[in-house]
Amino acid sequence: MTKTKLGECQKKAWGLLLLSHSATTRKIDAALRSEGLPSLEVYDVLLALEDAPERRMRMVDLAEAVVFSPSGLTRLIDRMVAQNFVERIACVHDRRAIYVHLTDAGLRARKQAWPRYAELIQEHFGQFLTDAEARDVAEGLSRVEVSRRHCGSERERG
Repeated sequence: MTKTKLGECQKKAWGLLLLSHSATTRKIDAALRSEGLPSLEVYDVLLALEDAPERRMRMVDLAEAVVFSPSGLTRLIDRMVAQNFVERIACVHDRRAIYVHLTDAGLRARKQAWPRYAELIQEHFGQFLTDAEARDVAEGLSRVEVSRRHCGSERERG
């Protein structure tokens, strides 16, 4: 990876990314909660599990997969177990590992929340970008994500 000095355009983009992400996610989360739908953190976990093989992941892998901070993941999973959205399953081969499995009720909750979540994304984000701008944003952020994953795998190999 080329190491160059941070340019003014990149600095401005970084600041706007942080500010817009923070403000937008707070607004969307508040709207979802006020309507009795799962919070963004819960939705994040539900979606990650829905996309996983057999709708389950080890806790350590789930912590890597979620968008929001994994620091309170254990407590979040405790609440989601109480809501019957997920269940914990002990790993047969490694007693230290715990799987989190998406229940049918959790899948229904995720699917029920999606239409409103999509409306809120459009209201607080999508309406401000043309299709071409959205593609450009997605393309740029995809490169950042690929780099993040690549750097993470480099660190794991040591």
